[in-house]
Amino acid sequence: MLRPTLLATALLTLAPLAHAGCGGTATARSDNDLYGQAGQDQGYSAGFAFTWATPTTGRDQTGCLPFLDRASRWLAWGPGTQRNLVITWHHALYTPTDGTRADLILDDRPYAGTMVFGIGQQVRDEHRLAATHLRLGIVGPSAQGEAAQDSFHHLFGRARFRGWENQLRDEPLLQLAHERSWRHQPDAGADGLGWDRNVWVGGAVGSPSTYANAGIELRFGKNLPDDFGSNPMRLAGDGTAPVLRGAADSSWDWHFFASLEARAVAHDVTLDGTLTRDSHSVDSRAGFAELGLGVVLSHGPWRLAGGHYRRSREFDGQREAPVYGSVSLSRRF
Repeated sequence: MLRPTLLATALLTLAPLAHAGCGGTATARSDNDLYGQAGQDQGYSAGFAFTWATPTTGRDQTGCLPFLDRASRWLAWGPGTQRNLVITWHHALYTPTDGTRADLILDDRPYAGTMVFGIGQQVRDEHRLAATHLRLGIVGPSAQGEAAQDSFHHLFGRARFRGWENQLRDEPLLQLAHERSWRHQPDAGADGLGWDRNVWVGGAVGSPSTYANAGIELRFGKNLPDDFGSNPMRLAGDGTAPVLRGAADSSWDWHFFASLEARAVAHDVTLDGTLTRDSHSVDSRAGFAELGLGVVLSHGPWRLAGGHYRRSREFDGQREAPVYGSVSLSRRF
């Protein structure tokens, strides 16, 4: 059942883009605690994301996918002369630590699967970026979290989690998120080596989560990209920001990144349970911090990135601080 769901989702996302022939950048990303190499299988256990960022256009011009562009223009908040449209799809699953138990584990987080579609407008000038995203989706059995985990565990020879009968019930999700970023980049050397610093503040309101966040990212490497960070866990990360200067198509470029974000959380459906019905929940903490380390390699239209993330505990009684990793592949068209 999982395979048709993922195929249908990909087709619905790609069809209008292929029809428009508008170019842009496509990114596929896989997140998993297996990649974190910490022996964990809990918390944000796995996720898959697809992102399409349209080419940069003038703020007042109609860009690629005219209907979606005009319908979402109200999301273009903040200063800037250039912008782009971003379409996202994210499938995620969350589990407690003990997958051998079939009963409801009251002192650990709920089983939960989420599937979320998003559309965003991102506006920039030379050193500032404003990103606003609207997200719609569902939490519960219809998100196919159990099927996704079973498929992944079967692929890697891992035991099936037995407690999915206790997962959060179906509930629609709606969220509006906004983030402002500022970039500082000294001139690079003659060999292209250089560094930059990106800082950001933002927040979100909605049923998936309501939070305020702030963070910083440092990057060092050869021919740093003209964007606002490489951490894919934030709104404009993973190279989706509008660009003012294109990358060289013939060179091999690379960079490392290190990021630190603090997030104050008022609500998280995967910890606090659903809003419209009684459900399993835990005593979530007021916030968390997350450290990210990663490397990015690019050549021509291709970009390969890997990241390692360590997060502080999110709820009282959590046995281990979460550790997970991500791998993403992008192509510019």
